[in-house]
Amino acid sequence: METTEEKSRSAASQLKNISCTYNGQQLKGVLLQEQDGQVSIKLESGYNAIVPRDALKNIVETPLPPKEAPQQARTKQRSDLPMVTILHTGGTIASKVDYATGAVLAQFEPGDLLAMYPEITAIANIESKFLRNMWSDDMRFAHYNIMARAVLDEIIRDTRGVIITHGTDTMHYTAAALAFALEGLNIPVVLVGSQRSSDRGSSDAGANLIGALTFITTTKTPGVFIAMHEETSDGSTIILDGLHCRKNHSSRRDAFVPVNGRAVARVKDGKVEVLDADSVARNKAAASARPAVISFKEDLKVGVWKAHPQSYVDELIAFEEFDGLIIEGTGLGHAPISQMDDATAEHNLIRERIEYLARKMPVAMTTQTIHGRVNMDVYSPGRTLQGFSVLGQGCDMPMEVAIIKLAWLLSHKTLAETRSLYGTDLRGEISVKGILDGTHKEP
Repeated sequence: METTEEKSRSAASQLKNISCTYNGQQLKGVLLQEQDGQVSIKLESGYNAIVPRDALKNIVETPLPPKEAPQQARTKQRSDLPMVTILHTGGTIASKVDYATGAVLAQFEPGDLLAMYPEITAIANIESKFLRNMWSDDMRFAHYNIMARAVLDEIIRDTRGVIITHGTDTMHYTAAALAFALEGLNIPVVLVGSQRSSDRGSSDAGANLIGALTFITTTKTPGVFIAMHEETSDGSTIILDGLHCRKNHSSRRDAFVPVNGRAVARVKDGKVEVLDADSVARNKAAASARPAVISFKEDLKVGVWKAHPQSYVDELIAFEEFDGLIIEGTGLGHAPISQMDDATAEHNLIRERIEYLARKMPVAMTTQTIHGRVNMDVYSPGRTLQGFSVLGQGCDMPMEVAIIKLAWLLSHKTLAETRSLYGTDLRGEISVKGILDGTHKEP
């Protein structure tokens, strides 16, 4: 029986390049398959187009040349360069187009990135290690523990810094998790992803890797960061605090942006410009000669409920057996808990359910807005929620960071300690009031 790899290789050998016109638009790419009068083309941009065959004009088809697998990079260690470890977990940065399906698969080996971007070996001596080859959507708390322990192992080996290749969809969750799990972190740990697979001409992987390496070797700033494109072009790489950023676009190369904080640094033309000296100083002050891993409890259940119009109490009943709950509230941190007329009678049930859950477990409020701080003092529903011991007043953590923080606290603190510490700044996750949040100054 043919293996998946053999099927993919066989299918690739039968593929063709195609150039054609569709509705006056020039299409160029790889002809993947033709079925029921529909043609599937992997365009040069990397996206798939499915168009009717009889609507194509000026068709030119040529055999697809065989594509050689990249050779594994063999690099000599240089005494004048620091050692940096690359830990591979998968994602788009470690993926290739599977020409059997036209999809992108996580199927790189650690040496493939070195082979594809040999210029990174001029910046540091690279140790490349495999942890996983998985999409970031599949990450769980167990994987955060694996990564944290792997980072600690590299610290013991005296590495200058660690790069973790990671899928972008949940990269900001992982950055937050490592920021909490690695106590006293004394080296830079930079998560690097890409919005385009590494075997595509438009890939942002190489620029992001080089930016991360330059930041690590130049500044030696401890902490957990994300390195991605600052703009859609290859001009600069932005270094973001792992506790104050999020993925803000599904496909653009500049998808990651700071939230309630500043970008830490910019890497451009081989030089690093520090943008947030306060953040750098704070991280250096928190570093320890003996960092430690404080792991996540791997079977923990932390839920998220998004407040919305036409909410029902049944949505909250699902969290009955959970260990903690994050409410993604509206505005300053609100939920539909007030009966205004006959149509809002359901809100009484929602209010009672939140009060009940807050007695059983830590329940914390965040806001659906990208920027800003939870303030449940302004309106009466917020004061009611605080009366139920709903946490989060004064916090400006993105919802993703709130989930991670609550889970981390529940993993090694008592219920009372978790409630007490949730609103305390532990890793720089709660910004100082008045800080620029990326768009405006707080009142």
